[in-house]
Amino acid sequence: MNTSQSAVEDILPLSPLQEGMLFHSGYDQDSRHLYIAQFSVDVRGALEPARLREAAETLLRRHANLRVSLTHRKNGDPVQVVRRDMPLAWQESDLGHLGEQEAQARAEELTAQDWELGVDSRRPPLVRFTLLRLGPERHRLLVTAHHILLDGWSFALLFKELFTLYGTGELPPVRPYRAYLNHLAARDRTAAETAWRTTLDGLGQPTHLARGARFRPAAPPRTSPSG
Repeated sequence: MNTSQSAVEDILPLSPLQEGMLFHSGYDQDSRHLYIAQFSVDVRGALEPARLREAAETLLRRHANLRVSLTHRKNGDPVQVVRRDMPLAWQESDLGHLGEQEAQARAEELTAQDWELGVDSRRPPLVRFTLLRLGPERHRLLVTAHHILLDGWSFALLFKELFTLYGTGELPPVRPYRAYLNHLAARDRTAAETAWRTTLDGLGQPTHLARGARFRPAAPPRTSPSG
């Protein structure tokens, strides 16, 4: 690891699910689309972009697992390094000078471009925000992240906290992510492996590829609901 020690807040292990995602992300070094989660929210009414950006910055300071870079120790073990100085990846585009239909079409183009940019697990930050102004009181907030940080359930929490911070700015103290990792470490892993081995025994047969077939990792379908 070559991260400056002054910028490091903590060094955490990965959860088993995160380890699997990191392994598959590194399997195809050219893929930036293997584990991407992309969600958008349409906002109607007056919006203060600077205030929303400040709320996003507060969100990053609040949650250590949103400020991680992924690397390996000298012995090969994967770890996530929590950085104090992780920059907020934030972009704004003003499409308000366009007509409504043209602004909507351009917003779809920018959303697709953001998806094509992908998220490289080797190059943090692993979450980014894009605010599109579609009109005087119409905005779209696009959030794209590596699935190793967020899933659909936690994305809902992210948006809830983000707009709470934008509004009242008050949230209860967050439980450290390390507490969850400590919970996982305290479990009887051998017993869990035995239980799953017994449960899955005999359920499936190995998959055989046709002669001469070439395997390529498949990217998951894009998810981008509007709220």
